[in-house]
Amino acid sequence: MSLRIHFTAADLARTRLADGPRPMMELDIALRLLQEGSHPTRFGAWRKESLRRLSPRVRRLFDLIPPTGWTVDFLDHATASSIDEALERVQATPAARIRKDMETWAGRDRQRAVPAWTQSLGSDRRLLRELADTAAHAHQHVIAPYQQHIDALSRADQALRTRQAAHGGLQALLSGLNPRYIRWKPPVLELTMASGSAGDIHLAGRGLLLIPSVFGAVYPALDDTAEPQPWLTYPVGLRDTDPFLPPTDTARTLSTIPDSLATLIGHTRAIVLWTIAHHPGCTTTELARHAGISPASASQHATVLRTAGLSHTTRHHNTALHTPTPLGSSLLNTTA
Repeated sequence: MSLRIHFTAADLARTRLADGPRPMMELDIALRLLQEGSHPTRFGAWRKESLRRLSPRVRRLFDLIPPTGWTVDFLDHATASSIDEALERVQATPAARIRKDMETWAGRDRQRAVPAWTQSLGSDRRLLRELADTAAHAHQHVIAPYQQHIDALSRADQALRTRQAAHGGLQALLSGLNPRYIRWKPPVLELTMASGSAGDIHLAGRGLLLIPSVFGAVYPALDDTAEPQPWLTYPVGLRDTDPFLPPTDTARTLSTIPDSLATLIGHTRAIVLWTIAHHPGCTTTELARHAGISPASASQHATVLRTAGLSHTTRHHNTALHTPTPLGSSLLNTTA
């Protein structure tokens, strides 16, 4: 089953590329990913690190942005060019609009329990301000630490898409967005959605804004009612031969491991050394869990780091405990 977007000549003429990921959209997708455990290779290490940094108050955002289903509309500022702009729009939402959006949101899923704290959201501006502050906190700890990597990946994707459009026109651009889940069969764009949604959408001359996404690395997201233009996300890519970004590339983008260290000793081994430094005295099992790898792999990498003098292993009964050596700590500090 697929969702079919029908294009006219006017739609094709107005279809365009966004200049990069949109902060509020990335935050929306990221908050959904934090609530479930899919794609552990892509998001496992990032998920654990982000959840460790977040305040418990972020649960209010989880209430309004569930792992599947709809986001409440007044939080959906997907096309805002900055997180500050998006949150200013949230705080400026009229009370009547908030109440209407909450009613619509609750009605879309009768099985969803509407959180009690939201009952005064439309009349309590302080509560709305606190919600916007929580979204800013979430962005600071979930997106911002990786912004430089995200920006670099976005620039590479922009170059790829521009080259596709220049050499093959919209045919090449639309065909290469996400071939596994977005298929161009002129004049129809067929989408396989995570929700399984199916049907036909007519753009009515409005065209489509194509927005790259790092967190939306698998399935597309779509809003055909957005103003001034409907939008569709696609995963950032690096290569014409396989525009679908490998899971390890996503994991590398969403990593606080310095690029220079990863280049020197390898990405996974850099993660292991970084984990030992941040969790001194961890067992091999704990090391594997924090690093998002198997215990056997953790043991192997720890052995290499110990042999190189970057970590030290002590024994307590039958348990190995890993700590960084001064050399290992110095290497991390220097590359950072």
